[in-house]
Amino acid sequence: MPKMKTHSGAKKRFKISGSGKVVRERTNLRHLLEGKSSRRVRRLQVDAVAAPADAKKIKRLLAK
Repeated sequence: MPKMKTHSGAKKRFKISGSGKVVRERTNLRHLLEGKSSRRVRRLQVDAVAAPADAKKIKRLLAK
């Protein structure tokens, strides 16, 4: 059976941490930033761990 290809959209959005968790960026940080407080923008800059329910699907898209 052929190798499974990596999903191009998923590889741009997610990465696997050293411990095997799926890491993602937070939303609401692309535009309209003037209306958001500095505190909120700084908090949104920190990467988040994807929910365990989604992690299994994401790892499959990443062919891991």
